[in-house]
Amino acid sequence: MLVTQEPVLRRFWYPVMPLAQLMDGPQSFTLLGQPLVLWLDRDGNPAALGDRCCHRSAKLSMGTVNDGCVRCPYHGWSFDGAGTCTDVPQLDPGAAIPKTYRVPAFQCAERYGYAWVCLSDDPLLPIPEIPEAEAAEHRLIPQFYEPWQCSGLRVMENSFDNAHFSIVHAESFGVTEQPKPAKSEIVPLELGLKVYATVPVVNPPIQQQLLNIPDTLTVRQVESTWYAPFSRTLKITYPNGLMHLIFTAATPVSDRTSQIVQFCIRNDTEADASAESIIAFDRQVVDEDKRVLESTDYDTPIDIAAEQHMLSDQPGILMRRQLSMLIRSEHPNHKLVPEKQGAAQV
Repeated sequence: MLVTQEPVLRRFWYPVMPLAQLMDGPQSFTLLGQPLVLWLDRDGNPAALGDRCCHRSAKLSMGTVNDGCVRCPYHGWSFDGAGTCTDVPQLDPGAAIPKTYRVPAFQCAERYGYAWVCLSDDPLLPIPEIPEAEAAEHRLIPQFYEPWQCSGLRVMENSFDNAHFSIVHAESFGVTEQPKPAKSEIVPLELGLKVYATVPVVNPPIQQQLLNIPDTLTVRQVESTWYAPFSRTLKITYPNGLMHLIFTAATPVSDRTSQIVQFCIRNDTEADASAESIIAFDRQVVDEDKRVLESTDYDTPIDIAAEQHMLSDQPGILMRRQLSMLIRSEHPNHKLVPEKQGAAQV
């Protein structure tokens, strides 16, 4: 599945940039192959346009923000968040600006400290609702914002794969003596899924401090949610009541590249565990995943028969089936290799 060749993927919201980065003026980002310029309007809300001036195609992201509008660096034409040209310095005072002076505009909104963009006027799902992020007693910690050379679907499948812990995460939390994955309860959603599991994990010294659990082994009560196509939450609750919820999005930049956006939400305080130390541990885990995921084929198949499977791959199989059905529903003539009889029976 090459993401830039599937128009239906344009009908989802994606987090594209921390809002703090827009404080310095217009910024560029490429979403599903579409170059964008993002900036903050006069009310402090993010806006997104195609990153080409309609006059002579200069990049608007190289310009400035004047009175809430982005100003082209070439001839100074300004555009508002709807893509309408609001100022042409070369026109006589009072002269009407032609209505054809426009730049494509895209839906843009702020949520959880990030600018989100949908390239369609008809999104299939809203921006994910994370109730834990709204609780006053919780804290939100921005963690990672970086490009990975892999597909978003690989990242999502990895997030729901209990079978790789003892191998990939042997240095962080995986129990090497227990390679058999924990059993999961899987609940399909219309465009997504939920997975519940109890997972035994190693509790190294640094985590003993961060979790306030002195034992060398502990368990995680896990509730994971996949939001099609490339976002998920991983809500971990420990025996002492500590909650560590991770949101991860693999925002599709191109067929080969995903922008990883990750933050966590916790029900403790900075005095209990510093944000810096929490990020450091999660950095180790993320790097362990990144090393393997960037070695995988970026053209991830949604045909179930294209790769082999085992029982713990069921969440990924459901993801592939949902995405396959979605693509077919949008494009009935879209051709996929038919699934072999029993290929997904694992």
